[in-house]
Amino acid sequence: MKTAGISITLILGLVLGYFLLAPVPINPQAWQAPANPGYSGQFAVNDKLAGLDQIDIGEWTGPEDVVLDNQGRIYVSVHEGRILRLNADGTNREVFAETGGRPLGLAFDQQGNLIVADAFLGLLSFSPSGVQTLLTNKLGESPILYANNLDIASDGTIYFTDASMKFGAKQWGGSYPASLLDLMEHGGHGRVLSYSPADNKTKLIYQGLNFANGLALASDEQSVLVNETGNYRVVRVGIAADNRGALSEVIGELPAFPDNLNRGLDGKYWVGLVSPRNPLLDKISGRPFLRKIVQRLPQFMRPKATYYGHVIAINEAGEVLQDLQDPSGGYATTTGVLETPDYLYVGSLLSENLGRMQKH
Repeated sequence: MKTAGISITLILGLVLGYFLLAPVPINPQAWQAPANPGYSGQFAVNDKLAGLDQIDIGEWTGPEDVVLDNQGRIYVSVHEGRILRLNADGTNREVFAETGGRPLGLAFDQQGNLIVADAFLGLLSFSPSGVQTLLTNKLGESPILYANNLDIASDGTIYFTDASMKFGAKQWGGSYPASLLDLMEHGGHGRVLSYSPADNKTKLIYQGLNFANGLALASDEQSVLVNETGNYRVVRVGIAADNRGALSEVIGELPAFPDNLNRGLDGKYWVGLVSPRNPLLDKISGRPFLRKIVQRLPQFMRPKATYYGHVIAINEAGEVLQDLQDPSGGYATTTGVLETPDYLYVGSLLSENLGRMQKH
């Protein structure tokens, strides 16, 4: 019995030592999570997103972003490294391109090329016939480790986010696991960059964001709106000569993690809210040591995305114009929205289908 007691004590000591001392890839920074309104007030629970039509994307998963070409065809970036193309009615699905990485944000330039923010590879361009060109994958000697989302100005300049300069999507086994590490560390590793096709130059606009995610140009093209996922907010970053890098908050204290950000119609900006906030993570935001312990837990015990569909539309002043939810999680981990006169196309981090809602 004495030997058994010693063995148990040793095992308990080793387990305790692991949770207190085992190395982890993150160096958590203390911060104060903003107030969480939860699903109340302007975010009161509703089911307006429930019952979405779902477009079959075949064997692929995670329709992250969606755009339409000038013929009305649908292009979707998926988890498996492909960009799918479908007819406007969702038929005739085909693989338009295979990046070999993880394509996320999509946008067409003025020449009809599909510009792709690929989390593994950087900023890519695909000609209408599908020929792939690497536009940029570094800023000087600093590699772009997690190209995430983009928008294109009228002069052709491409503005895009590099979600994390520390936790690269390829290095850490995918865009999702890398995002979890960056959010847990909260080290301000995200940045906004620009790329000019005219001179092939990549420039820094702003750095210090906690997971720089969705991005959309302001109507006057003097700034960009950016989803700062780790701080549950949308910020404005100046891009003009007289306000370059100036940061201000558009809307804060969101009840969930904002993902993609897309310009809609009539001055709207659509924000995808991929998962409700985690009360435990908010509670220990100011306690880096506890966040290290959480990181040492087996993966199945760590906080993870909650299945809840949610997208909102805001204006440039940060006022919420529309709030669409699906508490059942029937179409969940909602990444963003493409708005057309007839439909809202809704992307997802994990779904096996593309969501679509008729507006009228």
